[in-house]
Amino acid sequence: MNREHYKMRISKKNEVYLILSDLSPSESQELTSFFTFEVPGFKFMPAYRSRMWDGKIRLFSPGTGEIYVGLLEYIKGFCQRNAIDYILEEGVENERNIVCEIVRGFIKSLKPKSKGKSLKVRDYQIDAVHHGISRNRALLVSPTASGKSLVIYSLVRYYHMMGLKTLILVPTTSLVEQMYTDFEDYGWSSGTYCQKVYQGHDRKVTKDVVISTWQSLYKMPKSYFNDFGCVIGDEAHLFKAKSLTGIMTKLHLCKYRFGLTGTLDGTQTHQLVLEGLFGPVEKVVTTKELIDKKTLADLKIKCIILKHPNIRGKMDYAEELEYIVTHEGRKNFIINLLHHLRGNTLCLFQLVEKHGKPLHEAAEKIITDRNIYFVYGGTDTNTREEIRALIENAKDSIVIASYGTFSTGINIRNIHNIVLASPSKSKIRVLQSIGRGLRNGTNKDSVLIFDIADDLTFRNQNNFTLNHFQERIQIYNTEQFDYEISKVNL
Repeated sequence: MNREHYKMRISKKNEVYLILSDLSPSESQELTSFFTFEVPGFKFMPAYRSRMWDGKIRLFSPGTGEIYVGLLEYIKGFCQRNAIDYILEEGVENERNIVCEIVRGFIKSLKPKSKGKSLKVRDYQIDAVHHGISRNRALLVSPTASGKSLVIYSLVRYYHMMGLKTLILVPTTSLVEQMYTDFEDYGWSSGTYCQKVYQGHDRKVTKDVVISTWQSLYKMPKSYFNDFGCVIGDEAHLFKAKSLTGIMTKLHLCKYRFGLTGTLDGTQTHQLVLEGLFGPVEKVVTTKELIDKKTLADLKIKCIILKHPNIRGKMDYAEELEYIVTHEGRKNFIINLLHHLRGNTLCLFQLVEKHGKPLHEAAEKIITDRNIYFVYGGTDTNTREEIRALIENAKDSIVIASYGTFSTGINIRNIHNIVLASPSKSKIRVLQSIGRGLRNGTNKDSVLIFDIADDLTFRNQNNFTLNHFQERIQIYNTEQFDYEISKVNL
């Protein structure tokens, strides 16, 4: 077939998939290659180890021509770079020309409140809502404490006004409860319009807005999702790939799609899947911009490298982690730090039995003049919410919590210090953890972060977690955070 006589056609199958047709075999092969990626860490995954999977994710299916709607701009860019002519069929592009001032007026008409007082809506929040409404779908990247819940609320109210049912997906039950409460706080009757869905709650849709964990719905049949006209995924970076794609592909009639996240993990695969399902990335604002504007608390990071003496050999990662979390001197250093810090302090750990519980037990024995709370995966939702509320009204309490429970999605304005007690190189975890302390409070305009690192150098060879610390420093540099480094001999 002569390429000069036809063009590649881009049509819309539904709200999930585009169909690319009239491709030459070579173009189909090139597109397949372009949209094929190795999944980070695939060599350690059971499916790869059992030889049932090659460790790659393919976003374009040459057999059917299917590719996610949200990747349209990548497809157009590919065609332009490779001099491929294409035709966009009707309905593929459906952006709307909506004046920003109209969106501004609509949000102000909602008269959002916080704790009974009028809430100031910031320009970047208005811009985010305007961007989303204008394009029908978007992946909005806005840092922790930037007011994402107000953006979500504004989108929900807009599409509710348009007569659409909205599904809000969140990763944890705590976030279901928090969003339900936030909407009520903003001045809407959550009890009238919103329904909570997670374990113990009825899944049958009875209200206009369903707030649910993705775990509660991913096994529901396709027909369950047919009535939703808008879907919003909060903390989208935390969704497990299969569960997210399972739900989002069942929402094949849902035209309006918005993902919100504080940060992406930096891998192309992660970003393209999220963009494919929700829409192109729109960076709303940066943490540095918000700190400079005094919208967020001033941030200071104190990096403390603990030098471990008498290291007798090179350890693998598992051995190193075991050594670190069970080291008595290290535990005592952290307890002593918690004892001397003033203001509400959040101490984050990774391993519950080996690290979190021993830290908590030691803290309760030594620090007897302050309230100390312990939160981990086994702590029920109501208890977590009670602790969060207590901290909001406390002045000098300590929360020892697992990363999984308190590093993401928990809004606590009244945190003055955060201790990162377990090593991590995850960009998302680091930034989300820091974000726990960035909200301004009544008597708070700054937050101290203590980044605990461990030097287990053996024969001039850096240990794994020291290398991870260096990766965290790169994150701080990229984000333009203020930090200092000191060394302590154990």
